[in-house]
Amino acid sequence: MNKAWHRRTAATLACLLAAGSGAGWLAHARLQQLQAAFETDARIVHRLLSQRMVQHDAILSTLALLQPAEPGLGGADAALPRLPSVYPQILEVLRRPADGTWPAAARAPLEAAEAVSRATGHAALARPDIAAGRYHLVLASAPTSYALHIDLHATVPHDEWPMDPVTSPVRVTLEHADQAFTVQPGRTPDRGWSYGFRKTLASPSQPLDVVAQRVVGWDELPWLAMLGWCAATAAAAVAMRMLWRHRVARRRAEELLRLGQVARLNTLGELAAGMAHELNQPLTALLSSTQAAQRLLGDEPPDLDTARTAMARAVEQARRASDVVGRLRRLVERPDLAGQAQPLQLATAVHDALHLLEPECRARAVVPEVHAEPGLPAVLAEPVALQQIVHNLVVNALQALEQVPATERRLELHLAMPTPGQIQLTVRDHGPGIPPEARERLFEPFFTTRAGGLGLGLPLCESLAQAMGASLQLAPGNGRGAAFVLLLPAATPTP
Repeated sequence: MNKAWHRRTAATLACLLAAGSGAGWLAHARLQQLQAAFETDARIVHRLLSQRMVQHDAILSTLALLQPAEPGLGGADAALPRLPSVYPQILEVLRRPADGTWPAAARAPLEAAEAVSRATGHAALARPDIAAGRYHLVLASAPTSYALHIDLHATVPHDEWPMDPVTSPVRVTLEHADQAFTVQPGRTPDRGWSYGFRKTLASPSQPLDVVAQRVVGWDELPWLAMLGWCAATAAAAVAMRMLWRHRVARRRAEELLRLGQVARLNTLGELAAGMAHELNQPLTALLSSTQAAQRLLGDEPPDLDTARTAMARAVEQARRASDVVGRLRRLVERPDLAGQAQPLQLATAVHDALHLLEPECRARAVVPEVHAEPGLPAVLAEPVALQQIVHNLVVNALQALEQVPATERRLELHLAMPTPGQIQLTVRDHGPGIPPEARERLFEPFFTTRAGGLGLGLPLCESLAQAMGASLQLAPGNGRGAAFVLLLPAATPTP
């Protein structure tokens, strides 16, 4: 029963492991898919914003390149008022002539940015208010320097944006010097799997970092697929268990059929041997009487030849009957089981017998208790005979337990080595016990205390035990129920 419990526990754990592994794999695949989509969208966002920033540099470079050599000659200055209408992100275009200054409201930061631009050779940021989405981009050139007032809100190319800014769970910001402009608010659950992306825009004049963050919440896992997998695993486990139980039941039925056939053959042997023993005596008496009558009739005068012929035929038939009975007895006599004995593990034989009788035990609400001393050596026995004995003893115990309430039913099997060289199996039930007047006759053929019984089970077990060098006896009455003791020789005698 412990082995069965261990098997059920192992099967349950295997089913849980398969269900958990499959559900985990589905969740992992979903997370990998979401991460790949996030990284792709983040790279597209970086590319689009970088293109816009490079566009600002190109506009300033074009203005510096197309400016007239002398004031009043037209050129780029004539197009300055039209630039905000062409490029919505440009709020205003500022210029500082060769003999002039920047507007007074932003003179100092624009002059500082111009100096940086002159030193680096490319445009420079001025008055960056990234949180509000505004900054100036200044390019120093001669004779006129130019500055663009940029609006980050209009810089975002919404027509090419890879995500829905309203419903997308990805948060996108532009960061610079501890300031951040929120391009897309996204959604950030408190718990989940977090993915991040940070990369500087491909414009040295506008070193803004594109920062994207994606938090996958528990509600985004493929719960339906995971539950479906678990259900499929459970269904497969149930189907496998049913197939296994069917296979075990079939093997148990085949083994019980084989054991029943062996039992019937052994019982037939007992019956035939008993009949041969019983018939041999009257046949012998008939033979002796017929021979005596033949001698007496030889002294009488009437029809002596006919009497002698009849008596001779009777003698011949009697001898023939005796020969037939003798041949029948020799036919059904069991072979020498002692010569077929081999080393066996008694605990294994007990387990096999209990496995075969598991449905009967379950039907009677009986849980056999097996107690075995550690380190017991193997026994010397014939496998089928040993299995037949254990099977019959357990069946008798189960039938006895039917006579007591279910709550009081106990079946104990003890394996021990009472003396060196001998292994003992005790089968004890907590049934009503055996009446004192029946204890001396239990092993007599055709004696039974059970209605409908043949009275051949215990005599057969005793005969099988003796045939392979073992012994079977009823333990003295001690406590409730009955106990039968099977004493077997050890395969390796203990010194």
